[in-house]
Amino acid sequence: LQDSGVGKSSIVSRYVQDHFGHNITPTIGASFMTKTVPCGNEFHKFLIWDTAGQERFNSLAPVYYRGSAAAVIVFDITRERSFHSVKRWVKELEERGPENIVMVIAGNKCDLSDTREVSVKDAKEYADSVGAVFFETSAKNDVNIEEVFQEISK
Repeated sequence: LQDSGVGKSSIVSRYVQDHFGHNITPTIGASFMTKTVPCGNEFHKFLIWDTAGQERFNSLAPVYYRGSAAAVIVFDITRERSFHSVKRWVKELEERGPENIVMVIAGNKCDLSDTREVSVKDAKEYADSVGAVFFETSAKNDVNIEEVFQEISK
C-alpha cells in the first residue's frame, strides 16, 4: 500500500521475478503475483496484491487488503511527503483492515540515501509505535527485499 511512485511494483517484481525495471508504468487498479517459498519443513505461498498508488484508486484498497495476513506499506526515503502518507495507510489498516494484520513499513530507495528526506530513526520509531516492523529497502539493488517477506512469513 502507498501512494504512487514509491516503488511498490518494483519491490514486488524484485521479490517474485528477481527483476528491476527502470521504466515501470503506474499500476492501474492492482496487479497480482504469487511466490511459493520454503520455510522450515513447510512451504509458504505468498499471494501478493500490488495496489495502484494514484489517489483515484484509494477507495479500492480495502478490496485487496480485506482477508490479508500482512500489508507492506512502502514510502520513498527521498520524499518526506510519502512518509507522512504511511500514517494514513496505517490508520486505515487499523480501522478497516483484518484484525492482527502484520504490518511492515518499507523505506524504499535506500540506494538514493544521499538525497534522503526521512531518517532511519524517525521511520523506525514510528514503526515501533504502531507495532510494525521497519526495513530500509532498495528494489534496484535488492536490499532487504527478501527480508521483508521473510518477516511476514514468521
